[in-house]
Amino acid sequence: MTTPASPAGSPAEQVTDPFWAATLRRWNAVSWLLFVALAIGLAALDQPGGSKYWALGLLGFLMLCYAVVDRFPGNPVLRPHTYLLVLVATLGVFAYLRGSFGSLFMVTLPHYWMFGRTPRASVGFLGLATGATLVGSWFRLGPSAKFFGETLVPVVIVVAVGMLVGLWVHSVVAQSHERARLITELEQAQSELSEAHQRQGAADERERMARDIHDTLAQGFASIIALAEAARAGLDSDPARSAQQLRSIESTARENLAEARELVGSAQRGGQVAAGSVAHTLRRTLDRFAEDTGLTVDAELADIDCDQPTRIALLRCTQESLANVRKHARASTVGVVLARQPYGVELEITDDGAGFVVGESSGFGLDGMRKRLAELGGELRVTSSVGDGTRVLATIPMDGEPGPGEDEEMA
Repeated sequence: MTTPASPAGSPAEQVTDPFWAATLRRWNAVSWLLFVALAIGLAALDQPGGSKYWALGLLGFLMLCYAVVDRFPGNPVLRPHTYLLVLVATLGVFAYLRGSFGSLFMVTLPHYWMFGRTPRASVGFLGLATGATLVGSWFRLGPSAKFFGETLVPVVIVVAVGMLVGLWVHSVVAQSHERARLITELEQAQSELSEAHQRQGAADERERMARDIHDTLAQGFASIIALAEAARAGLDSDPARSAQQLRSIESTARENLAEARELVGSAQRGGQVAAGSVAHTLRRTLDRFAEDTGLTVDAELADIDCDQPTRIALLRCTQESLANVRKHARASTVGVVLARQPYGVELEITDDGAGFVVGESSGFGLDGMRKRLAELGGELRVTSSVGDGTRVLATIPMDGEPGPGEDEEMA
């Protein structure tokens, strides 16, 4: 199905495909050359007489109409279909006046497809032109052998060929319009997809920053508040303990400041952080936790060589788990085991606290840990029940090795 042309601009300008627009422009130029050649032939070669001047007058009038409809298709007087009706009438009169109507018929044959706008209209006007031409020639020649040999057969052949070529051109132009529409839709879809990716990237970055702030600064501030409350409560009864807690507050604040600077630096470096030992980093975190809370911490930390995202994920999981122990568990002992397994690295954190119902937990911390580990292909398993303590197990595959779940499936 073809797309109707816009009423503004010439037919060449109404076609969106550059190839066909250029083709129509060239044919317009050829049409004018043929019109001029036909007019010169009539004026120079035909014998003087009334029919000659009538033919020249009709040809001049037709050329004027063609110029108007081609250059000003939006004019309210001579519309494209009106021009085709004028062309049909001119061909009928021309065929009645003289036998050289065939040249004019072939010159104007593409006009039905240029100005018909749809295949049905083009074929309809071409049929009217054929009928008018045959009727005009019939009145001039009558039912003679010359009419059938020189008019009927050539006209039918020319019309049949012109109709086939015109329908093919319409089909190609329709495909061109459809291709242009599909390209426009594809470009729009690609633009929307790019914008969606940018929005998703921004959302992912905001979520990552939220997790980092929660796992570092927020936990540090919570620790500072708890230490400050304990120090204030023991100022009179245990000044030495309060002094120790104040030193912990200062140390925690310094570490939080360092963490804040590290977050800013990692954002500027595209999320990368400085290298460091996993065991050393976790040991320092556990020592500070034991000093601040007075809880017993049993740690078995293997010195594992891993990349920076894995190291940071293990540190954040440890910090979040210890923060949960401090706030909720009411535990006396915490166990931490970092080990290398066949499927990767495994971090286990246990406590002998009050426990909780895992399905009823709605905090940001556990969900943040799961998402952080999932980004690295790992997983988080939390086992707990009321009164029996809690076990947090974080696993991260390394060096392309499958995770524990995948390993079990393979087995």
